[in-house]
Amino acid sequence: MQQCFVGIDVGTQGVRASLVTDTGEVLGEASRKFTLTPDSRMEQWPDDWWHSTLEVMDELHATLQAKAGTCYVAAIGVDSTSGTVIPLDRENRPLHPAIMYSDPRSAEVGRRVKTLAERYVSAGYTGFNASSGLSKMVWFVETYPEKVIQIHKWVHASDYITGMFCGRFDVTDYTNALKSGYDLTQLQWPGYLTDELPLPRNWLQQVVPSGTPVSGLCEALAVRWGMPQAQVVVGMTDGCASQVASGAVRPGEWNTTIGTTLVIKGVTEQTVNDPEGRLYSHRHPDGYWMPGGASNTGADWVTTDFDTDLQQLNEAAASLIPTGLLAWPLKQTGERFPFIAPKANGFVPTGISPTQRFAACMEGVAFIERMAYELIEQLSGERVAAVYTAGGGSNSDTWLRIRANVLACPIYKCRDANGAVGAAVVAASKTRFNSLVEATQAMTAIEQEVFPEQTLVNRYEIDYGRFVAEMKKKGYC
Repeated sequence: MQQCFVGIDVGTQGVRASLVTDTGEVLGEASRKFTLTPDSRMEQWPDDWWHSTLEVMDELHATLQAKAGTCYVAAIGVDSTSGTVIPLDRENRPLHPAIMYSDPRSAEVGRRVKTLAERYVSAGYTGFNASSGLSKMVWFVETYPEKVIQIHKWVHASDYITGMFCGRFDVTDYTNALKSGYDLTQLQWPGYLTDELPLPRNWLQQVVPSGTPVSGLCEALAVRWGMPQAQVVVGMTDGCASQVASGAVRPGEWNTTIGTTLVIKGVTEQTVNDPEGRLYSHRHPDGYWMPGGASNTGADWVTTDFDTDLQQLNEAAASLIPTGLLAWPLKQTGERFPFIAPKANGFVPTGISPTQRFAACMEGVAFIERMAYELIEQLSGERVAAVYTAGGGSNSDTWLRIRANVLACPIYKCRDANGAVGAAVVAASKTRFNSLVEATQAMTAIEQEVFPEQTLVNRYEIDYGRFVAEMKKKGYC
């Protein structure tokens, strides 16, 4: 019987699950949308996540039943949003709704925590802000002092679902623990968290590499889904799980996900230290480092500025590149990566056709991507050897061609590059395989390769130089 793995992705808007074989075949998928309210960006009840998780698992169970006798589930892994935290009581029940990563109420606390952390820079991560778990924990203690005596443990979003699967809520992983203050170099909770912040040590979890088996699936659930052999592993943040699904898990390999924003994550031999805070590094389960950063530039302009047939636009734009035009389709004020410019504003040429504007905007995002990779190479001292891609922006063949020639390196697009598949690969990494690298090599596959063309590389080299000069002229970088 073939071993299979379940990955659960708990997002802001819903739950998605994938049933994946040890060779990477996706046997089944299921998803549920949450019922959202205006407050859902700040707080959500974890039990709503669990109810939806039970539903998608029931659906995958039906898929397994249809394949009776051919495969079995060996392990289950969960990923979810980074920075979302939940206070639990002694019965491991939520004392309060999950405080979401996107909740801005801890902004002032975040500034105080960042200032404190910078005094202990040798203790690890210092980039705390309103989206950090540590800021939210301190904010909760200061805002709800009457509940403090009831707190038994703080957990992250993926930890809660992991705990509901197996009964263990006291373990988390490197990627979730980073923004809660864990020192990924010394592999310990630094002393200042409990010495200078109102956080008793017993509130903090044990921290292990993503994919580490935690326990077997609870007996009642194992019977419900016919999964008596299933192990539950400690999870991962959603961004890192998407990176795993993209295939970029070895040193020198990088992933660019172009969705609403542009997110770059990769793997290096050494941690990358950025004094300006544009990049920060997760700890790779195999001992490497996973630095990354997120730009405010992305693909949001596609849906807001173009309501016509995107396939037709892409085909028309293919004959116009390189356009020789300079555009930066930033849809909000301010940029954070690859440079910090709080007052930056995007720009797009006027007096041109919609197709020209569409093509020029794709080029502008590619120029931002190249600036990011040049910063990465400068800070890490390591070469970017390959770029893997995911997100809606990777569905445009014209955009892939632009990016390959602007970056002057191949672009690889993997099949099924989503967080749920990444969580399944993580689940297999220490149960079926010996490492995350080994699991990823076995369970992901490149479905498209786009190589640079020297003529276009040469022309884009000139346009990229003009783009950087324009950014410097405006004082953005």
